[in-house]
Amino acid sequence: MTTAASAETVADQAPSPHPPRRRWAGRVLVGAAALWLVFTLAHVMISGRSWLWLAVDTVPPPAFLLMPLVLGLGAIVSRHPRAVALLAAAGLLLGAGLSGVNLRWWQGGDGAAPPDALRVFSWNTGYWDEWGQTEALYRVLREADADVYLLQEYWYEQGHPTEETLARLRAEFPEHQVVVLGELVTLSRVPVLRQVPVEAPDLPAAVAEAGDEWRYKALRTDLDLGTGRVLSAYNVHLPVQISPEHGPFDGDFYRIMREQRAQREPQWRALARDVRANPHPVLLAGDLNTTPAMGDLRKVPDTLRDARYAMSSPYPASWALRPGWPHWWRLDWAFVSPQVRVHDYRFGTAGGASDHRTQELLVSLS
Repeated sequence: MTTAASAETVADQAPSPHPPRRRWAGRVLVGAAALWLVFTLAHVMISGRSWLWLAVDTVPPPAFLLMPLVLGLGAIVSRHPRAVALLAAAGLLLGAGLSGVNLRWWQGGDGAAPPDALRVFSWNTGYWDEWGQTEALYRVLREADADVYLLQEYWYEQGHPTEETLARLRAEFPEHQVVVLGELVTLSRVPVLRQVPVEAPDLPAAVAEAGDEWRYKALRTDLDLGTGRVLSAYNVHLPVQISPEHGPFDGDFYRIMREQRAQREPQWRALARDVRANPHPVLLAGDLNTTPAMGDLRKVPDTLRDARYAMSSPYPASWALRPGWPHWWRLDWAFVSPQVRVHDYRFGTAGGASDHRTQELLVSLS
């Protein structure tokens, strides 16, 4: 016979339906999902608007897809599966567009290219041939066999390329017209009708006076494609947002971020003004030092569209933190106006001559 007292004792000794370890794990998952949702919301609201957020902007874009998915899987073992799943789903919906995933990789671009399609090659060359990568650099350029080259970082950390360097460039590409502005080089096999330095009048005085490498970060060339057709090719290299030589516990880290934003913003505005005032079809390509997760992409004129719909890669990325490491970041971009058809777009290899992958496009005018 079981008494009331003994029944209470048995009940006290019965195992909890939720063991302490599972209860603890459930609370952690709910907290993590809530924190990630708050972080994603803050990122959407602040990125591109505050210089202080430039450090956060370095988060690998796939995190905005992978973190909610991992948290969603964690809901299976959570004591609060519905709460975790809802928070993770909200984070995924809010952040999926920041992940850099190419949802149109299957589309195949704008169809077959016509015979007069233009081969465009854009590349941050990595301080040109300063560290002995000269032959590798020219091999990459020659193998591209492009009609138009948009090259960035035609300069050295310790000085300027020599006249001999420019002479070799012209000798390697005798069929191309060579246009040089500061660190930007545009080579064109088709006639150049006009070259326009994109001027940013509101740069800090110290930057504007430091030389053309710092003053000009966009070079526009109007190209004659025949039968009255003109394509404006913008060669762009925006300043980097942070210095890898300083950590977050170094005061110079924040000073440099603030100074870099003071350089980036005028260049964004100047580029947008020129594109909006340009009556010609536009192709804008280069190293924007901007990832898919950064709010700075809102500053790209809304008349342009990302050419990645012509890519076959579901996750296009062009830069890795270290040689041999996975490419988690897309810093190099190509945008086109509606009149420009993109038949193919891909990232190539840099042959060890740069830490940036090459951009290769096949385009025509509609």
